[in-house]
Amino acid sequence: MKITKKLFIALLSACLCAFQTQAQQTVVKASIDSTHLWIGQQTNIHLEIVHPKGRLIQLPVIQDTISKGVEVIFVSKPDTTDLGSTLQIKQDYLVTSFDSAIYVLPPFEVIDGKDTIRSNSLGLKVSTLDVNVETKKFYDIKDVITPPFVIWDYSTIIWIIIGVCALILAGWYLYEVKQGRRSLNFFKSPEEIKLPPHVIALNELNRIKLQKLWQQGRAKKYHSAITYTLRKYVEARFGVQAMEMTSGETLEEISKINDANSVYDNLKQILRLADFVKFAKYQPLPDENELSMMNAYLFVNQTKEEEIVEEETKLEEVKGS
Repeated sequence: MKITKKLFIALLSACLCAFQTQAQQTVVKASIDSTHLWIGQQTNIHLEIVHPKGRLIQLPVIQDTISKGVEVIFVSKPDTTDLGSTLQIKQDYLVTSFDSAIYVLPPFEVIDGKDTIRSNSLGLKVSTLDVNVETKKFYDIKDVITPPFVIWDYSTIIWIIIGVCALILAGWYLYEVKQGRRSLNFFKSPEEIKLPPHVIALNELNRIKLQKLWQQGRAKKYHSAITYTLRKYVEARFGVQAMEMTSGETLEEISKINDANSVYDNLKQILRLADFVKFAKYQPLPDENELSMMNAYLFVNQTKEEEIVEEETKLEEVKGS
């Protein structure tokens, strides 16, 4: 009796060990959505792997084809699911074929440690389309689609046209320059109306007068503004570099000009008084301030150059009378 009981326990243990060993084995299963395709159609092959946790599993490495004539278009990323003591891995392969035949797809091989586990084989039938040999008419699977108009598709042609137009325009412009009808200075601004020196000086004196500087106790700035205006006028009117000369040097140059002899003393009064105010800090009397402004107006008006337009107008008037 004891021997029978021990024998039963031994047999039960062996069965449990065999069952546990079977449960811990890696299982690989393959399935296909459609076993029959027309040429060019596509179908998915599903690969399912169930293996115990902790095992190092290497999935099949599929290149461009599964077998000769069956091409792989896309391979999905592996999707892993935890089933408790095991892990489930799923991966899909999108395949197609362009040769009519019956294909036997080889098993997928999964590396489990030192073992190689293979899936079941699959069958795939690929059929060709019937062709009407008598009429010899062939029909497209879909109608021809006219693509939408996109201007950038013609960018090369557009740039060529723009380049040719630019060359023609440049050639025409250079011809105009050679003929003297155009200028190469594209950024040349229109010539401003140039006022005569005496007009500029008189306008500036009017502005200084309206500021009423000496009435505000700013006699130094008042006389400096008058002398600056007169020096600019002398440079423009007589070509004397008065801006770079002292008062004495300026008066010496003015004394050599016949047109300024009558108002030489007026200019001398303006420059000397301005030097006293600037360097000796002299405080001029109101009459002296007014006198400098009056002499400045007188100097400009007596030495201004008569405009040619006015002379021509007078001659026309005489002729007309």
